[in-house]
Amino acid sequence: MFKFKTPSKETRKIMSEVALGNIEDDFESKCHDKIKNLTSHEFVKITSSGNNSIFVALSAIEGDIIVPDQGGWHGFKQIAKFLNKNIITLKTDLGIINPKDLDDLEINENSALIFTSFAGYSGEQDTKNISKYCKNNGIISIEDASAGIGDKKHELGNGKYSDIILASTGSPKMINVGSGGFISTNIEEIFNDNPMPQKLSKTNEIVCSGICSELDNVEKNLEVTLNATEHLRKHITNTIHGKKRGVNIIIPHANAKEISWKLKKALPIDKSGFITTCPNYNRVKQKAISVEIKNLDYGCLKKEYLDKIIEELKINNLQ
Repeated sequence: MFKFKTPSKETRKIMSEVALGNIEDDFESKCHDKIKNLTSHEFVKITSSGNNSIFVALSAIEGDIIVPDQGGWHGFKQIAKFLNKNIITLKTDLGIINPKDLDDLEINENSALIFTSFAGYSGEQDTKNISKYCKNNGIISIEDASAGIGDKKHELGNGKYSDIILASTGSPKMINVGSGGFISTNIEEIFNDNPMPQKLSKTNEIVCSGICSELDNVEKNLEVTLNATEHLRKHITNTIHGKKRGVNIIIPHANAKEISWKLKKALPIDKSGFITTCPNYNRVKQKAISVEIKNLDYGCLKKEYLDKIIEELKINNLQ
């Protein structure tokens, strides 16, 4: 049986010790230092969730909120709507952003583009070119790096490119604590001019201790996940964004719902799931099956488990 990803044993232990009052330390400050090192940003805030990080970021934007037409996170639109922001939808290639397509839009001053490191978790965004376009056109770039933080290539979750980086540290994210999140930036006004959203999203020292612990292994954990996805793509060739790095594989199929039920029976997991179906704004808006490698316990990213997934996909003619 496959296992759903949970916080590491070390993370659970330190969170328990902090909850019991056995450890007293300024874990929030330690988190700030580690996140600054990862993102190359000067200012960091720990929040109570990824959505609260989005709330803090979008609250600071005076102009339009530009969102991809698919492959993002539904919270982008929901939170922008709640904040009464004007939402502009950007056409993409199944979630992959071509910055030149922004030329076709009428965008007000002080606007922001918000996107995820991986389109639908499946294909990495060209953060360098997105950043270059945004900087040249006065658009703030906001990257949700929940799945891309810790990139050893420094192409994702890199503050030299994205003006604002935010992330969820809930389950089963790359920094996997069960709750919490963060936001980082070099734009000090993001925090100074919007104190209320930050007060509403403040978290506690227990969560901070967990984030601090998980940050120590985030680079290794992302690399293991990327390698596992790459192994599947060597054998399953008809995946969406198959030539790009990703933390899941998405396979187009006209009978996605029926096939997904077969896969769930053949590939049981202890809780939650790692087989999902599309169309889904958070993935792609066409019929497809998504195998969420990022959801699996790292012990289940070994070759014998991955080969079992490949075997079942091939049995169902998904190669």
